[in-house]
Amino acid sequence: MSSLVADPQSLELGGEKRELTLVFTDIAAFTTLAEEMEPTDLVPMLNAYLDGMSRIVLDHGGTIDKFVGDAVVALFGAPSHVDDHAPRTVSCAMALDAFARRFAGIKRTEGIPFGATRIGVHTGTAVVGNFGGAARFDYTAIGDAVNVAARLEGANKIFGTTICVSGACVERCPGQHFRPMGDLVLKGRTRPTRMFEPLSDDRAKDAATQAYNDAFESLASGDDGAPTAFADLHASKPDDALIAFHHRRLSAGERDALIVMEEK
Repeated sequence: MSSLVADPQSLELGGEKRELTLVFTDIAAFTTLAEEMEPTDLVPMLNAYLDGMSRIVLDHGGTIDKFVGDAVVALFGAPSHVDDHAPRTVSCAMALDAFARRFAGIKRTEGIPFGATRIGVHTGTAVVGNFGGAARFDYTAIGDAVNVAARLEGANKIFGTTICVSGACVERCPGQHFRPMGDLVLKGRTRPTRMFEPLSDDRAKDAATQAYNDAFESLASGDDGAPTAFADLHASKPDDALIAFHHRRLSAGERDALIVMEEK
C-alpha cells in the first residue's frame, strides 16, 4: 500500500519487463479435502492458513499476486525494486514451509487430513504491471518465468520434496545452503535445468548432507558407484524422500541425474 501512495501512477494500466523472483504454493489433495468438508468448517480453516501464509510473504517484503483456491502466488522485486529479491524469496519459502508444516500438523491432530504444502521458486524476467480494462484490472506478472515457477511447485510431486528452487535463483543466493535435486526437463522444454532444495545452516553442516552431495555428484557424472552410495544413504536415512527418490531410480536402472516431466 505504501508503494501505491508514493507512486499513484502505478495504478494505471501498463507494464514493464523486470527481473524478479516468484513463489508458488499449493496444498496437496486439497480439492478432495474441500469436497469432504462442510463449507462452515472449510472456509475458516482455509482463511486461517492463507492469513498465515500472507503474513509471511509480507514480512519478507513480497507482494501477494493472487490466491487461486488454496494456492498462493507471490512476487519479490515488484512493484518496488529490491536487489536481493532471490534470497528474500528463498528465506520466505523456508518460512512458509515451516508454517505450513505446523498448520498441517495441528489439523491432523484434529482429525483433518490436511495435505503438505508444495512450494516452487524461480528467478527470471517477466512483464509486471496492471492488466485488464477500465472496469477492473489486476497487478500481476506475465511471462515464461511465471510458468516455470508454477511447474517447479508441481515438480515437488516427483522428488517427494516440499520446496523446489531453480538454479537461476540459487545463483543469486550467496550464503544460502542448498542440495541438488536433479536435472529437470520441464514440460515443453528440451534442455534440463538443475533444481535445488534449500537447507538450514544446521542441516547443511550435517554429515549426511555431505554424503548426499558426494553421492549426487557421482550420479550426475555417471559414476558406477552411485547406486551403492544411494543404497547406503537410503539405509541410513529411510525417511529422506529425495534420497529415496534417487535410490528408486537407480534400482530401476537409471544412471544419471536427468529427470523429464511428462506431459499430462
